[in-house]
Amino acid sequence: MSELFIELFSEEIPARMQKQARENLQRLLSDALVALNPTNIKTYSTPRRIAISLQINATIPAQEHEERGPRVSAPEKALEGFLHKHTAQKNDLIENNGFWVLKKNTPEQKAIQFIQEIIPSILWQFPWPKSQRWGNSSQFTWVRPLHRISCILDGNVVPFTLAKENDNAYGLISDRTTEGHRFLSPEPFAIQNTKQWQDTLFSHHVIADPEQRRNKILTDIIQLAESHKLQFVADDELLNEVTGLVEWPVAYIGKIDPIFMDLPQEVMQVSMRVNQRYFALKNQDGTPAANFIFIANIKPDNDGFLIIAGNERVLRARFADARYFWMQDRKAKLEDHNKALNDVIFHAKLGNQYERVERIVKIAGFLANQFHSDAHHAQRAAFLCKADLTTGMVGEFPELQGIMGGYYAQHDNEDPAVALAIKEHYKPCGSNDKVPNASCSIIVALSDKIDLLTSFFAIGEKPKGSGDPYGLRRAALGIIKIIRENKLSFNLQKTFEFAIQTLPESLQYASNSKLLSNFMNERLIVQLRSEGLRYDILSAVTQKDYLTDISELLEKVNAINQIIKTAEGKDLLAAVKRASNILKIENKKDGPHQGEPDPFLFNQDEEKNLFHHLGQTVETIHTALDHKEFEKAMNNIAALRPELDSFFDKVVINDSNEAIRKNRLKLLNQIDYIANLIADFDQIEK
Repeated sequence: MSELFIELFSEEIPARMQKQARENLQRLLSDALVALNPTNIKTYSTPRRIAISLQINATIPAQEHEERGPRVSAPEKALEGFLHKHTAQKNDLIENNGFWVLKKNTPEQKAIQFIQEIIPSILWQFPWPKSQRWGNSSQFTWVRPLHRISCILDGNVVPFTLAKENDNAYGLISDRTTEGHRFLSPEPFAIQNTKQWQDTLFSHHVIADPEQRRNKILTDIIQLAESHKLQFVADDELLNEVTGLVEWPVAYIGKIDPIFMDLPQEVMQVSMRVNQRYFALKNQDGTPAANFIFIANIKPDNDGFLIIAGNERVLRARFADARYFWMQDRKAKLEDHNKALNDVIFHAKLGNQYERVERIVKIAGFLANQFHSDAHHAQRAAFLCKADLTTGMVGEFPELQGIMGGYYAQHDNEDPAVALAIKEHYKPCGSNDKVPNASCSIIVALSDKIDLLTSFFAIGEKPKGSGDPYGLRRAALGIIKIIRENKLSFNLQKTFEFAIQTLPESLQYASNSKLLSNFMNERLIVQLRSEGLRYDILSAVTQKDYLTDISELLEKVNAINQIIKTAEGKDLLAAVKRASNILKIENKKDGPHQGEPDPFLFNQDEEKNLFHHLGQTVETIHTALDHKEFEKAMNNIAALRPELDSFFDKVVINDSNEAIRKNRLKLLNQIDYIANLIADFDQIEK
């Protein structure tokens, strides 16, 4: 195998684009070089480069393959076009099953020749979220000006140019030259292979592997914090971003002016994170520390004294701005900020934020009654939950919406449950985020998400494909997560029906609560599938095509799942499906076969025993379902298995006597009815 190494050296690549760029480079090269059997692929990135190394075959073996052309009876021009496309003559063709067929022999090709041909086209078409041209002499684009292309195969340069006809592509040609750190080691050096490239870059103050760079940053932060008897506030997203901002990370610790320590800790953390990419710290008791850590891309000679002082000065100015907003916002009550929501558009077709708040208040009252909770507190929190959108702090830091509302509600001496609900009503913000668990918080969080779904479905703005600009899938998953983790039991279908009634009358007619419930059903299935659970059982339970009580449905799913894991359960499933299938076939002939079977038409013990046990089981299952004892209901169905087995073994359904046949089909219909009290067993996979 031969080693191929490629480095693309440019101006600074945005940190958020580097991971995808590595993945795109690997995907494009793997697909293009498939004939060379690429293996051991490894990608690299720093702010100024993306690179890849891989093992490939030295040659592409000679190949023989066939190209099928037009039919023998096709017009002559069709044949001429086929021959022209493949640079062939008519005597090169053979007839095969009424078609012209061209046998092509591709000679062995060296890897270097193949690479020369395909790399320029890959670079011309490389996908960046945003790209640019520079100068005025080329149409070639890159995320930032591309300065060097290195392409090395087994220590030798693979020569090629990006130039096309009438476009010199800035004169970019491949070679073996790259550069180290922009400031610490800017001198260029020659690349021999991947290991030498990595080692030399390291000696030139560049850590090429992003994972190694990330680990170093994390280790340095933790050690620096511990040396000051502090703890690092974990922030993976910021850690990943900073990894893409530096080539030679050096950690420093700075001090926060004590006058700012009375700011809410979320304000301090967001200001440090968003504005300066600083890492927050906390004391051993969990309180915010008067220190921060930042990562520099250089190592100055004076132990960083000046760079620390400079960052402290910048942070002081940022915190002064935050403190100004903190003081100004609290001069008015949160309720007064609420009035300004009339001037904040929610959506052109859905009115302003104040109108939305009125809907959320109504839904919160409905849910409070469902949960037998304090409706006054729930509706008060719902009324104030969006008020902080008009404050200066949230205008500066949108990430703090809800959180600031909670603080301002505390300042106004609102009930603690109200303040907490305002703070938590956007939760969960992701799959790993905690859900609210206080009653008032749960109600407002659900109301906010239910209104979001109901409103956008009413105007036809449903998620399509991978697009979900209004975060409706996230809202649906948030509702499910809140319900599941708090084990809530309420009728979601009726809640959607109520939420639709809160919309303007013109939108109510365009709404459909079943569509909303089906959408929730789809999200629930996706979630269960991601957890490795039996989503087919969920489909069987939601036999009416819409959700009512998610907690109840999941209890049914678990009860069915426990039964069908056993050998007896699998036999039961097979028997129930057999009864259902026979009934479907016979119903097409002369059905439906409904009604009570006539006991006097039974002439075999097996059908008499089954009928007797079915009668007892129906009543028991109804009682169990009324008390939501789903496991008990499933056990009662499972207890029918011996009678079902005997019935199918000894009884012929299609008796020559038509009255007996129809009576036995009515018996099967009772089996189907009992099974469907819990689920549509036809949808459950074996």
